[in-house]
Amino acid sequence: METRIQQWRTGTGVRVLFVERRALPTVDIRLTFNAGSCRDGAMPGLARMTSNLLLEGTDHRDAGYISQQLEQHGARASTRCSRDTAELNVRSLSHDAHLKPVIAELGECISGSTFPAAALERIRQRMLAGLAQQDTAPMEMVEKAFTAAIFAHHPYATSPGGEPASLQSIDPDALRLFHRRYYVAANATLAVVGDLSRQEAERIAEQLVAQLPSGEPATALPLARACPAPCVVRIPLDAEQTHVSIGQPSPPQGHEDHSALHLGCHILGGAGLTSLLARRMRVERGLSYSSASRLTAGAAGGRFQMKTHVRNDALAEALAVLRESLQELLECGPEADALALARENLLGSLPLQHASNQDLIGHVSTVGFYDLPMDHIHHFTEQLKALDAQGVRDAMQRHLDPASMTTVTVGPESAINAVR
Repeated sequence: METRIQQWRTGTGVRVLFVERRALPTVDIRLTFNAGSCRDGAMPGLARMTSNLLLEGTDHRDAGYISQQLEQHGARASTRCSRDTAELNVRSLSHDAHLKPVIAELGECISGSTFPAAALERIRQRMLAGLAQQDTAPMEMVEKAFTAAIFAHHPYATSPGGEPASLQSIDPDALRLFHRRYYVAANATLAVVGDLSRQEAERIAEQLVAQLPSGEPATALPLARACPAPCVVRIPLDAEQTHVSIGQPSPPQGHEDHSALHLGCHILGGAGLTSLLARRMRVERGLSYSSASRLTAGAAGGRFQMKTHVRNDALAEALAVLRESLQELLECGPEADALALARENLLGSLPLQHASNQDLIGHVSTVGFYDLPMDHIHHFTEQLKALDAQGVRDAMQRHLDPASMTTVTVGPESAINAVR
């Protein structure tokens, strides 16, 4: 059954999407700003640091007091920053005696954050420590290098976690300027799911964003384009295995070919041991226990990615299998059995993805932020049911070009320098 999403705008202009669910006396709320790392400009890490500091204090309350108030009412609040978005996530009891003070507290935080110096230094050191840890983790290294390479000079190339030099340069003035520009009503979307009536949801929404200035929406990003020629990035690391990523930019969220690409990617490497890559890499050759493909989508483009990690002496063979498997799917399309199995798997998993309020809030927020149809899930489901092998192959041929894909390898120099 399609989830019924109601929508309206607050007095300040924030778009609200609401789903009434009465099974539990709880409410999940996600306030999303178009204020992700793609807005960092010349200061990588600025968006995430702003997000991390959002609940650290106002003119009238410090972080300890804010945390105590939330705990007193059994509420949880957290922030998150990705490439597209900065989010405030809230889970609270729905009874007015608890929800109303929680929303009042958070409403003051999002509009009145002061970014205290002591908190800034603490968050700075935490982010720097995170970067240091990533620099020794091969999975993190290959992900960061892959994203930077495929997006090149696009704003998506910026790592949300920033870089050491830029993190050291961020001061309260930079944070306040970023906050003042992007944490505004015209740049926000609010999703609410849970034990509320429409009237109660409207009141809560107004209360949460009432103090936000109207502001202006963020400037639209240029579409991410695939590189015109193949690129190989080799990162030396003394390890027993080599980590690999191959791929390119893919269409943005909401593109008409997304369902076909999603199904094709699932057939290739997203369906566990039944996928083409798992069969070729693990079952037939014993090259890797973990090989997969995935498709993500953002406002200005997404990522198509094949990834694995293999013994160093098997790297050349593994690269050949990955590339040949994709080429075969592009040329011949999926086999009928593989298509049916992948479709069944995807359709069967959709209800589980929205079983809880916390699961559903992600879907509702995505619909709002990316301006997808209210019946997005129904539309996606019907497209999956209608797709045949020719439709999947045609969509993949339109958007994926092995001849221009980026390959990133992280492993011993002797292994990564011996292959193309």
